[in-house]
Amino acid sequence: MAIRCQEATLAAFSLLGSSLAVPLADKLMSLSPDARDLLKRATPAAPRFVVYDDAWVSPLPNPQELKGYNVYALSFYKTSGPSDMAKAQRTSYLDEYNKAGISVIVSAFGETDAPTSSGTNAVAIADKIPSWVKEYGLHGVDVDYEDFNAFDSSAATAEPWLISLTQQLRKKLPQGEYILSHAPVAPWFSPNMWHGGGYLQVHKSVGNLIDWYNIQFYNQKEYTTCEGLLHKSSSSYPESSLFQISANGVELDKLVIGKPAKQSDANNGYMTTGTLAGCVSEAHSSGWDAGVMVWEYPDAPSSWITSVRGSTF
Repeated sequence: MAIRCQEATLAAFSLLGSSLAVPLADKLMSLSPDARDLLKRATPAAPRFVVYDDAWVSPLPNPQELKGYNVYALSFYKTSGPSDMAKAQRTSYLDEYNKAGISVIVSAFGETDAPTSSGTNAVAIADKIPSWVKEYGLHGVDVDYEDFNAFDSSAATAEPWLISLTQQLRKKLPQGEYILSHAPVAPWFSPNMWHGGGYLQVHKSVGNLIDWYNIQFYNQKEYTTCEGLLHKSSSSYPESSLFQISANGVELDKLVIGKPAKQSDANNGYMTTGTLAGCVSEAHSSGWDAGVMVWEYPDAPSSWITSVRGSTF
């Protein structure tokens, strides 16, 4: 039987937070065709070090401020269209990201969007997003689906919607040319808890089309020790730690560990950079190398990811 992931707590403080209602397209309006072409390149191999940006940051951070990351996610493209980012940026910055080996992607939906519950057609929205990605020369899309009502519903509408969305996105954004990642909350990988099979069913159906998962290991009053994060989650969300998810059939190199940069960036689940670095080292010694995701810039500058990577990466 499906359960609610700490209900309002999980929903209110999920990965990608506030809505600033500033057109995301304005970030990229000044792009020349040459600069857009420069941004397009093959999907980065593991490890992936991903930082989200939904803050009022203008202009875009200098690539030196993102040193240590290789994926920069602009938030969000919602069912109503692109939003939430600060205004016009200089083409030279995006050119510099490319030279620095940083892929620029757009994150879709976020915690204020409920695409399944609102009746949004998965195929139709999956046609719109890639057109926008290509128009502005981005590297791909991250699916930050946080429609908790749909996921919890006995109607089991969330999983088929995500499967259709992913299939259509990949038709429009060929594998190897464009990134397609998902950002599920960790409990959605728990087996036998979701009417539609949860993210294990999504992975079974379209996991071959998804490059990696930016897993939200926070906001569930879990995953605050290396044991809980890596090896054994509690009975509240069984088998949702890193290696348990892998044991249930998801490739280990697709499981990116996601954490908030500061305590204020999440309700719970925060780890200091030193503690997280120790967990990263421990996971790596057991064969994991997928990488780390953080919410959000500017709370997670280059110094944050440098500390977390430590001597492991």
